[in-house]
Amino acid sequence: MNPPVLREAPSKSYMKLIRRFPLTPIRDDDHLEAASKMLDHVLTLGEDDQGVVDYLDVLSDLVEAYEKEHVHIPDASAAEMLRFFMTERRLTQTQLAKEVGIAQTTLSNVLRGVRDLTTDQIVRLARYFHVGPAAFLPADPETP
Repeated sequence: MNPPVLREAPSKSYMKLIRRFPLTPIRDDDHLEAASKMLDHVLTLGEDDQGVVDYLDVLSDLVEAYEKEHVHIPDASAAEMLRFFMTERRLTQTQLAKEVGIAQTTLSNVLRGVRDLTTDQIVRLARYFHVGPAAFLPADPETP
Protein backbone atom coordinates (compact mmCIF):
# COMPACT_ATOMS: atom_id res chain seq x y z
CA MET A 1 0.00 0.00 0.00
CA ASN A 2 1.35 3.43 -0.95
CA PRO A 3 1.58 6.19 1.65
CA PRO A 4 -0.91 9.04 1.35
CA VAL A 5 0.06 12.00 -0.83
CA LEU A 6 -0.55 15.65 0.02
CA ARG A 7 -3.03 17.34 -2.29
CA GLU A 8 -0.99 20.54 -2.27
CA ALA A 9 2.65 21.18 -1.54
CA PRO A 10 3.24 23.15 1.67
CA SER A 11 3.61 26.89 1.08
CA LYS A 12 7.01 28.56 0.98
CA SER A 13 6.24 30.45 4.18
CA TYR A 14 5.38 27.19 5.97
CA MET A 15 8.57 25.51 4.77
CA LYS A 16 10.66 28.53 5.77
CA LEU A 17 9.26 28.27 9.31
CA ILE A 18 9.86 24.50 9.35
CA ARG A 19 13.51 25.03 8.42
CA ARG A 20 13.87 27.60 11.19
CA PHE A 21 12.13 25.53 13.86
CA PRO A 22 11.06 21.97 12.90
CA LEU A 23 7.73 20.76 14.25
CA THR A 24 8.66 17.86 16.52
CA PRO A 25 7.29 16.80 19.89
CA ILE A 26 8.68 19.02 22.67
CA ARG A 27 11.01 16.97 24.82
CA ASP A 28 12.19 19.24 27.67
CA ASP A 29 11.90 22.68 29.20
CA ASP A 30 14.69 24.14 27.04
CA HIS A 31 12.86 22.95 23.92
CA LEU A 32 9.65 24.44 25.37
CA GLU A 33 11.37 27.80 25.85
CA ALA A 34 12.64 27.75 22.26
CA ALA A 35 9.17 26.80 21.01
CA SER A 36 7.64 29.67 23.01
CA LYS A 37 10.10 32.13 21.46
CA MET A 38 9.22 30.79 18.03
CA LEU A 39 5.51 31.21 18.83
CA ASP A 40 6.19 34.83 19.75
CA HIS A 41 7.94 35.33 16.41
CA VAL A 42 5.22 33.61 14.37
CA LEU A 43 2.52 35.69 16.05
CA THR A 44 4.22 38.83 14.70
CA LEU A 45 3.82 37.53 11.13
CA GLY A 46 0.06 38.00 11.08
CA GLU A 47 -2.67 35.66 9.94
CA ASP A 48 -2.90 36.65 6.26
CA ASP A 49 -0.72 33.73 5.14
CA GLN A 50 -2.29 30.25 5.42
CA GLY A 51 1.17 28.67 5.75
CA VAL A 52 1.87 30.82 8.81
CA VAL A 53 -1.54 29.98 10.29
CA ASP A 54 -1.01 26.24 9.73
CA TYR A 55 2.43 26.36 11.33
CA LEU A 56 1.09 28.37 14.28
CA ASP A 57 -1.74 25.87 14.84
CA VAL A 58 0.60 22.88 14.94
CA LEU A 59 3.28 24.57 17.07
CA SER A 60 0.60 25.73 19.53
CA ASP A 61 -0.70 22.16 19.76
CA LEU A 62 2.82 20.85 20.46
CA VAL A 63 3.38 23.42 23.22
CA GLU A 64 -0.02 22.69 24.74
CA ALA A 65 0.61 18.92 24.69
CA TYR A 66 3.94 19.31 26.48
CA GLU A 67 2.54 21.72 29.05
CA LYS A 68 -0.43 19.45 29.72
CA GLU A 69 1.95 16.58 30.48
CA HIS A 70 4.79 18.41 32.25
CA VAL A 71 3.69 21.81 33.53
CA HIS A 72 1.34 21.90 36.49
CA ILE A 73 -0.97 24.89 36.38
CA PRO A 74 -2.79 25.16 39.69
CA ASP A 75 -6.53 25.63 39.80
CA ALA A 76 -7.16 29.34 39.79
CA SER A 77 -9.77 31.80 38.63
CA ALA A 78 -9.46 33.52 35.26
CA ALA A 79 -8.59 36.73 37.11
CA GLU A 80 -5.81 35.02 39.08
CA MET A 81 -4.38 33.43 35.95
CA LEU A 82 -4.56 36.69 34.02
CA ARG A 83 -2.85 38.54 36.88
CA PHE A 84 -0.15 35.86 37.05
CA PHE A 85 0.59 36.00 33.31
CA MET A 86 0.59 39.79 33.29
CA THR A 87 3.00 39.89 36.24
CA GLU A 88 5.23 37.28 34.64
CA ARG A 89 5.56 39.44 31.51
CA ARG A 90 5.49 42.74 33.41
CA LEU A 91 2.48 43.96 31.46
CA THR A 92 0.10 46.72 32.43
CA GLN A 93 -3.60 46.45 31.64
CA THR A 94 -3.16 49.12 28.97
CA GLN A 95 -0.28 47.26 27.31
CA LEU A 96 -2.15 43.96 27.33
CA ALA A 97 -5.31 45.60 26.00
CA LYS A 98 -3.38 46.94 22.99
CA GLU A 99 -1.60 43.62 22.39
CA VAL A 100 -4.69 41.39 22.41
CA GLY A 101 -7.43 43.77 21.34
CA ILE A 102 -9.49 43.56 24.52
CA ALA A 103 -10.69 46.81 26.09
CA GLN A 104 -8.71 47.90 29.14
CA THR A 105 -11.95 48.37 31.07
CA THR A 106 -12.89 44.75 30.33
CA LEU A 107 -9.51 43.53 31.60
CA SER A 108 -9.92 45.67 34.72
CA ASN A 109 -13.38 44.22 35.39
CA VAL A 110 -12.13 40.66 34.91
CA LEU A 111 -9.21 41.27 37.27
CA ARG A 112 -11.61 42.68 39.89
CA GLY A 113 -13.94 39.68 39.49
CA VAL A 114 -16.80 41.85 38.21
CA ARG A 115 -17.16 40.03 34.89
CA ASP A 116 -16.09 36.84 33.13
CA LEU A 117 -14.10 36.49 29.94
CA THR A 118 -15.94 35.65 26.72
CA THR A 119 -14.88 32.68 24.63
CA ASP A 120 -13.24 35.00 22.09
CA GLN A 121 -11.31 36.78 24.85
CA ILE A 122 -10.16 33.46 26.31
CA VAL A 123 -8.84 32.36 22.90
CA ARG A 124 -7.03 35.68 22.39
CA LEU A 125 -5.39 35.54 25.80
CA ALA A 126 -4.47 31.86 25.47
CA ARG A 127 -2.75 32.52 22.14
CA TYR A 128 -0.99 35.59 23.46
CA PHE A 129 0.34 33.83 26.57
CA HIS A 130 0.96 30.52 24.72
CA VAL A 131 -1.20 28.43 27.01
CA GLY A 132 -4.25 26.31 26.48
CA PRO A 133 -7.62 28.05 26.80
CA ALA A 134 -8.31 25.91 29.87
CA ALA A 135 -5.92 28.16 31.83
CA PHE A 136 -8.68 30.78 31.82
CA LEU A 137 -11.60 28.44 32.52
CA PRO A 138 -12.85 27.55 36.00
CA ALA A 139 -11.76 24.19 37.36
CA ASP A 140 -14.27 21.38 36.98
CA PRO A 141 -15.56 20.59 40.49
CA GLU A 142 -16.13 16.97 39.42
CA THR A 143 -12.42 16.47 38.63
CA PRO A 144 -10.33 15.31 41.60
